[in-house]
Amino acid sequence: MTAVLAAQGVKRRFGPIEVLHGVDFDLVPGQIHALIGENGAGKSTLMKILGGYLSPSEGQLLLDGSPVTFTDQRDAENAGILMIHQEFNLALQLSVEENIFLGREKKRGIFLDKVAMRAEAAELLARLDCHVDPRTRVADLSVPNRQMVEIARALGRNARVLIMDEPTAVLTGRETDVLLGQIDRLRANGTAILYTSHKLDEIRRIADRVTVLRDGTQILTREAKGFTEDAMATAMVGRELTDLFPDKTPATDEVVLTVENLTVPGKVRDASFTLKRGEVLGFAGLVGSGRTELMEGLVGLRAATGTVKVNGTPVKPGSVQAAREAGVVYLTEDRKDKGLLLGKDLTQNLTLLALDKFGSLRIDKQAEDAALTQAISDFDIRVNDRAMLAGSLSGGNQQKLLLAKTMLADPDIVIIDEPTRGIDIGTKQQIYGFIADLAASGKSVIVVSSELPEVIGTSHRVIVMGRGFVAGELTGEKITEENILRLAVGVADRIAETEPA
Repeated sequence: MTAVLAAQGVKRRFGPIEVLHGVDFDLVPGQIHALIGENGAGKSTLMKILGGYLSPSEGQLLLDGSPVTFTDQRDAENAGILMIHQEFNLALQLSVEENIFLGREKKRGIFLDKVAMRAEAAELLARLDCHVDPRTRVADLSVPNRQMVEIARALGRNARVLIMDEPTAVLTGRETDVLLGQIDRLRANGTAILYTSHKLDEIRRIADRVTVLRDGTQILTREAKGFTEDAMATAMVGRELTDLFPDKTPATDEVVLTVENLTVPGKVRDASFTLKRGEVLGFAGLVGSGRTELMEGLVGLRAATGTVKVNGTPVKPGSVQAAREAGVVYLTEDRKDKGLLLGKDLTQNLTLLALDKFGSLRIDKQAEDAALTQAISDFDIRVNDRAMLAGSLSGGNQQKLLLAKTMLADPDIVIIDEPTRGIDIGTKQQIYGFIADLAASGKSVIVVSSELPEVIGTSHRVIVMGRGFVAGELTGEKITEENILRLAVGVADRIAETEPA
């Protein structure tokens, strides 16, 4: 069968640096072609070329077997090629329905047909089992629901080619199942799909073919059948990956953080927990359970009431300054909008939280430069140019920069929300190592994650939340996916009662 869209010998250079080295890639109607590789391997560049956002420096694109040149993404969209971005491409101040129909609004005469748009938006969201009001402002949605809006917008365009960049990175297991079911239906209807994900179990589950990129070079293209997750990981990183999660250094008995009856209006009620020195405390739960909102209230990003003590000293809840002065920092799950200044360079991002270390009246540029050198070394931040903008880094290297920025403030308690969202398996291994090293050095860490293996593999204890409440706490051998899910959905008030004596 002729490919609907293909790249032949595609190269791409940014200035003198070549980031794609002669890649061949095709998309066939009714097939899912997975594109995998580490962050920085060239996946996003290739997807942007196929989607009309970038032009190849050499090589060509073929549409239905004939050479084609896209002037921009609208040109590609007019040809039926749509891309769902990992970093959301939504107008936050507009409503859900306005975003879904942005640029292709329905009209009755000279007026917008808001009734028709609202009805169709609701139908598209229902197909994704997403129950948000189409009139809701996107800025008021959770990160997972924003992803569903992004996907609904693409589904409404009846694409011939659908390019999906990490579509499940912020989704729960249930939401992922719904989306993968929808993708199966699109494949059955003849849509050609490019699917990229760092969740290799998804690739094995859904892909027909797989292409691996490494450092801009096409390593292999093969049928997905029989291609194991271990083999995929080895092809991506060029080495065997064993012991994804490092050994855990035992925590001390010293309590460094006590939270009692913390309430975030409308989101969390009466949450209580403790954190010990040298401990990694995991927070699990379904989307909407209040995990992120609890942490944002704790560090002052949301209004909150209750009792918070750091090393026995009361700290005003709901106050950014009080949390910072107490040595508590928070790495947001949304590194694009809340974590980094993507339009600024690496140094400006790195030192933002700790400017007082670099001078009071005038910034010591030499000291800042030395701090960047140290951060690049300590956190293995892969950069082509020290003067590059943070937005030009791959997702994994952005996360490393965010971690380096946070640690430059020398906190005692580090809260990391979705530490490896949209990050390849090799970089995941590095970040898990960073977390373990922090705990081993005497820092205390809270890890909030939707990935249950991540929570289990990194944490000494796990707090499970459900519907804004602390549903339970798990330790030792009781930290299992089954027990976490039972608490999260409210089918087990006490895990011990459902286990044999």
